[in-house]
Amino acid sequence: MNTEIADALEAEGIVEPFPIQTLALPLALAGSDIIGQARTGTGKTFAFGLPLLQRVQASPADPKRPRALVVVPTRELAIQVAADLTTAGKRTGARILTVYGGRAYEPQIEGLRNGVDIVVGTPGRLLDLEKQKHLSLGDVQAVVLDEADKMLDLGFLPDIQRILTKTPEQRQTMLFSATMPSEIVSLSRSYLRRPTHVRAGDDDEPGQTRVNDIAQHVFRTHPMDKPEMLARLLQAEGRGLSMVFCQTKRACDKVAAELKERGFAAAAVHGDLGQSQRERALRAFRSGKIDVLVATDVAARGLDVDDVTHVVNYECPEDEKTYTHRIGRTGRAGRSGTAVTFIDWREVARWKLINTALDLPHSDPPETYSTSDHFFEALAIPPGTKGRLAVERRERAGLEAEEIEDIGDTGPHRGERGGERREPRGQGRGGRSRNRRRRTGGREQEAAPAAAESPAAADSGAGKGDDPAPASSGPRRRRRRRTRGGVDLPQSSQD
Repeated sequence: MNTEIADALEAEGIVEPFPIQTLALPLALAGSDIIGQARTGTGKTFAFGLPLLQRVQASPADPKRPRALVVVPTRELAIQVAADLTTAGKRTGARILTVYGGRAYEPQIEGLRNGVDIVVGTPGRLLDLEKQKHLSLGDVQAVVLDEADKMLDLGFLPDIQRILTKTPEQRQTMLFSATMPSEIVSLSRSYLRRPTHVRAGDDDEPGQTRVNDIAQHVFRTHPMDKPEMLARLLQAEGRGLSMVFCQTKRACDKVAAELKERGFAAAAVHGDLGQSQRERALRAFRSGKIDVLVATDVAARGLDVDDVTHVVNYECPEDEKTYTHRIGRTGRAGRSGTAVTFIDWREVARWKLINTALDLPHSDPPETYSTSDHFFEALAIPPGTKGRLAVERRERAGLEAEEIEDIGDTGPHRGERGGERREPRGQGRGGRSRNRRRRTGGREQEAAPAAAESPAAADSGAGKGDDPAPASSGPRRRRRRRTRGGVDLPQSSQD
């Protein structure tokens, strides 16, 4: 391996390879196509990133056009991969650009114009830039598909195929995935040339989640007691950075606000936040300004923070894959971690399916309250702990200490792929308008929207069926409609 890359890694304290790196690096450095299978948090980024850095440094080409491409499913993962590549390649002068939706086009276009060696991006934005002729894939010598199974889950398979057809046929292709569903196998057969399948760990086998030395706890809880339980859990001995996963965006905001009111340095991350707000929260989390991140599954992949000690499923996950990816945020890079799952009595049946699929020993979670002795003992919570953080322990700077970066946020409602989608403004699910009509006196009128328009705008609108206002000034006499038994009566001459 290039000495400059090795020195940069050594300066960061990275000297021993992980199993997936030991298996993949010799093949990748030799230019072979690879199918790499390993769970999250096992060093996959360096397994493909180091060969990419060495390749672009050794191969002369058009200085403006990228020679390597990394395709990832989410914005957060794109940021993380680019950060790791930058760390490893800081002494080589490699130019790395991240492109993804929710961020303004102009800085990304400018970066492409200035020249780039490696592009890391989400499928939607990559195709947009290529269609607009800002991104050329004609000189790409190596393509990496990271978290391929997640891209499949998000419906990116057609986009991936389109991207691959726009790159040269004579290229190196590396595909990395935690699981290998049939669609990923078919993709590898179509676009990889005699790939070597390397596998570190046994992600498809039951009980895989236990090999990371993650202590798993499951409690049957009461919904009204969850906030108190969570607040006490977050005061356990040895707790460091922690992630709390919720099923909905609204629940994220509610839990984060509740924790902040109780004195914890917490922030929410979900798809209704602008990209700059999400990146601000993630930066604050990585830097330790906040120590509790409340997130939907948008952060279940792509957030690689080695010292997360606790993961809490505030509600039961949808399935065993979601559970595995969530708790995989802790116990990374050989460290130990703690995973706690709260199960409502209505979620017991779903949990039993997850428990059976993963062969876990928690088929009958104990009924637990914030005062239960076994809850305190299992999680090393000091006796007498209450659900409010003592003032003298509130040492974190908080989210407010992290500045918001102006990234020309386009907002998640624009339909950019690579993150959660947002419903069109003014509509609920299914495209149903919130400005519903109501009937008054046999006529339909528009219901006034909440926090509506200015008084002038409200005054200018006419109800449905009204004639347009005359152009002349002065008050207009309004005709009254006379009915009897639902039948119109003739208008009197005086009307």
